[in-house]
Amino acid sequence: MKKRLLILGGTGDAAFLAIRASQIADIEVVSSLAGRTKQPLTPKMGTVRIGGFGGVAGLVAFLLVSAALGEDRPIDLLIDATHPFADQISANAAVAAAECNIPYLMLVRPAWEMVEGDRWIEVASHSEAATALSAQSQRVFLTIGRQELAAFAGLDVMWFLMRAIDPPAPNTPVPNGKLLLARGPFSLEDERQLLLEYHIDTIVSKNSGGAATYAKIIAAREMGIPVVMVQRPPIPDVEQVADVEGAISWLISQ
Repeated sequence: MKKRLLILGGTGDAAFLAIRASQIADIEVVSSLAGRTKQPLTPKMGTVRIGGFGGVAGLVAFLLVSAALGEDRPIDLLIDATHPFADQISANAAVAAAECNIPYLMLVRPAWEMVEGDRWIEVASHSEAATALSAQSQRVFLTIGRQELAAFAGLDVMWFLMRAIDPPAPNTPVPNGKLLLARGPFSLEDERQLLLEYHIDTIVSKNSGGAATYAKIIAAREMGIPVVMVQRPPIPDVEQVADVEGAISWLISQ
């Protein structure tokens, strides 16, 4: 019988991993998406479920039975390929995998690192990012998604270009400015044009890593624009790989 692999996804890496893992003869792939976006990156291979688990207890129950998939069969392998800032599900997954005694891996894309020409202000949270915006910041490009916009809502003296995949929930406090709905990857030329068109003088970004949204960092470097960079939350101390091929090698070794 095939081993059943659960991929905690929602990223491009997770969708690609589902395709690659489905090509392994003795692996059956199940992908789980949190369902926070209206049009998630749905894997093209394997079974897909959408929605939360209900904390550690709910995830443990799913790993042991997987009844939500219509079969009383357990999950044999677990890979967390969620966004680097999805710290709660990653913490829950580490605990649940340990409780169920199943092999567990995190696919963690490398964080961006400063290079010559970058003007980064590194902060630990979005509230710190709001505080770090200097008095000179007048037109700010917020590239942090829709769930953290409220942290900047009180900065009335600034104008914000807010880019997100989906609009914020109704009644969410948002800062003054314009909401731009778009999903990466974004080209360097498009990012240059965006910064020029909206006269952006500061960028606020999560250190998400990867290539899909790195063009804005290059454009900021070229144009001398400072970037307030929100650093990643701590992640569980578990086995990790940096890319999909590393995850495939781990799967083959199980």
